[in-house]
Amino acid sequence: MDSGQCSNANSEEKPKSFAEKQAERMKRFRQLHTQRNEARTHNHQEVVAEDARNKLPANWESRKERAEWLLNDQKARQEAKEKGEDYDRTKLLNISAVEADRFERKRKKKNPDVGFSDFEAATKRQYDRLIRNMAPKNMERYEEMKQKYGDAFYGGRNVIIHGLQEDRKEAVDNMVKDLEDQIAKRDKYSRRRTHNDDADIDYINERNAKFNKKLERFYGEHTAEIKQNLERGTAV
Repeated sequence: MDSGQCSNANSEEKPKSFAEKQAERMKRFRQLHTQRNEARTHNHQEVVAEDARNKLPANWESRKERAEWLLNDQKARQEAKEKGEDYDRTKLLNISAVEADRFERKRKKKNPDVGFSDFEAATKRQYDRLIRNMAPKNMERYEEMKQKYGDAFYGGRNVIIHGLQEDRKEAVDNMVKDLEDQIAKRDKYSRRRTHNDDADIDYINERNAKFNKKLERFYGEHTAEIKQNLERGTAV
């Protein structure tokens, strides 16, 4: 055997003993065991988080975002007030025409003015408007009350809810304030209008005049051309 072959033989690693192989296997086993425990803990956390999300209302995320937006808006309004600035004017100056047009189209799509169809639809429209003006709800207290009262929380024909809970002073004050605002707004729009002698007379009595004004308010922009053609005598 020459010197080259001897050097190659010496450079080869010695075969590992049984104890060394066993130590490597145990080290690998401990690593796999640690990774399995980490994966099990992570999966359990995800299951708990998903269960908590499923118990929340369907519109929880949107309501949370709206509540955060209201808080930020109130904070910015207060800062502008302290600086002596007009917050609404400053806010409008920072909105581009594209954004303003998008907000307007979104508002019309969300709350379209369909006119007066029947009293049930008018009542539903007023109810939705009053709900939008209410302050954001405390969902944590909502969940606590739901857990506390169980089936009685939703009421029903066979459930006695009287005496189960005591109304909070803040809730009563909010209800009173809302009723006072409705009364003030109703008084503002129920005042008697002064008669305009120069206006065209297209009614037979006061009730008919109010009805015509209501029609004009809801459908005037759609019938303006027809009305002009009738007045000119060019209608087909």
